[in-house]
Amino acid sequence: MWPWEHLAFGYVLYSGYTRLRHGRRPERGPVVALVVATQLPDLIDKPLAWTFDVLPTGRSLGHSVFVAGAFLGVVALLARRRGAPAFGPAVAVGYLSHLLGDVIYHVVTQVLRGEATAVEDVAFLLWPLVRQPSRETGRLLERTDQLFGEFVTYLGTPDGLVYLALELGLLLLATVFWASDGWPGLSMDR
Repeated sequence: MWPWEHLAFGYVLYSGYTRLRHGRRPERGPVVALVVATQLPDLIDKPLAWTFDVLPTGRSLGHSVFVAGAFLGVVALLARRRGAPAFGPAVAVGYLSHLLGDVIYHVVTQVLRGEATAVEDVAFLLWPLVRQPSRETGRLLERTDQLFGEFVTYLGTPDGLVYLALELGLLLLATVFWASDGWPGLSMDR
């Protein structure tokens, strides 16, 4: 998924969570934490794999459920100790929605291409227990530019147009949720 897709997906889930669990709209502080958390796995993995060649792929350390579990446990503990318990769920929804979004993205693109999805295709979630197949190298900006070029080319295909419709639907849904929530994170009021 692209950063804006992770953000939209995470926001929809978090807005739904806060409304169902607490009967209110999301607040500014936790929403800002959510925004960062929706990007965190890529902010960890992409530079370490693509620029510093420390990790095997751009989906390893930060995308591991083991790292996620430990990290989210520490965040929840710190949030409670600091008297800001709403931050724990915001970070958890953001981080976990990123992982779920990557799995969904992979499955949807394979289905659109008529390919079978195998367990190995989402094995990155079990890093380091499951070995990653290859090393992705190249500078961060160069690799991002390459992937974005491939993405734009894909959008010009019939499958890509279906994907684009799904993506625009997700972005529209997130915008509707955000607007109905009073644009939290944008204003300094809440």
